[in-house]
Amino acid sequence: MKSRTLFLLIFFFSLMFIAARTDAQMVPSSFEQIDYLVTFGPESKKSWGDDDYSQVFFFVVPASFTKPVYIRVFDASTGSNIDERNGTWNTMTKFSVYGGKGTHSDPDSRKTDPVGNYKSGRLMASKTFSADDRYDNRWYTFGPFNPLEGEKSEEMNGAHIFKIVADGVQGNDGNLYKYFLSTQPDINRAVEGANAFTYEYSFRLPEAVNSVAHLYPFIDKEMVSLTQHNFDFDKEGSVLIYTVAKNRHQADVSANNSWGISKHLIEDEEKNTSMDLQIVKRRTSRNDMVCFVTNQYDEAVAFFSSPIGGPPKYKYKVDVKYKTRKKN
Repeated sequence: MKSRTLFLLIFFFSLMFIAARTDAQMVPSSFEQIDYLVTFGPESKKSWGDDDYSQVFFFVVPASFTKPVYIRVFDASTGSNIDERNGTWNTMTKFSVYGGKGTHSDPDSRKTDPVGNYKSGRLMASKTFSADDRYDNRWYTFGPFNPLEGEKSEEMNGAHIFKIVADGVQGNDGNLYKYFLSTQPDINRAVEGANAFTYEYSFRLPEAVNSVAHLYPFIDKEMVSLTQHNFDFDKEGSVLIYTVAKNRHQADVSANNSWGISKHLIEDEEKNTSMDLQIVKRRTSRNDMVCFVTNQYDEAVAFFSSPIGGPPKYKYKVDVKYKTRKKN
């Protein structure tokens, strides 16, 4: 119960500080500078960059918003120039939307592996996509959903949570896609005050040399240490940590089909702020990878698409000592 209470407090802060910007509700957002989410088929080797062939995202709709909402998926099928082909296109991906009791409050929904009751809540909509050019580079819309159909949390000031799960159900290709929480079925129009988050991020890095992807976990007031985990980065660059107290701190980097794991202590001034976990690419290539973060209790920490309080700014400390000369 303690960890849940802390997380709900985080959400309270998120609803206070999120800017009502359209690009903040695209997933990945403009803050993150990530090209696409990615989910591979279950017959793919993990060395292609997906450790478990499943990805879970949550959307938070403020209690003050009462009109219908839509969850839109860009390029939900495989077979486009965006997707990652592995031989012949043979992959199927199932997208499922959940709401109601247990959607997020069930502990299994907050784990980094798709185990147990991670599909908790009430199934509200579902569709399986294959290599179908009708959906290539186009938006597919789930909904409308009444915000009241999401899981309500009194601790979050009455906000409602929806969950979307992308599961690779067949094949070995990579499906690359984006989400948008919208007030309209045919265009992307932001829900004021909403946000999105995940506990494990599977994504496509930008291809350009020296490009930087950003992930934004929130450091709550009880956090003593944070452990970052990154998978299959192929040692293509650096993983750096920036906070209000850390400037370009090095984190361990993963090789092909392996994990890079490093523990980092949290300073008092970092609490109740966002961390900027930066992934700096030094080679031009297509590269998919996975990241998650845990606290000192080995509980997963949420990455927010729009960082709570905004991206952190390092506070330089000036420590200058002056020597005075005595008068004769």
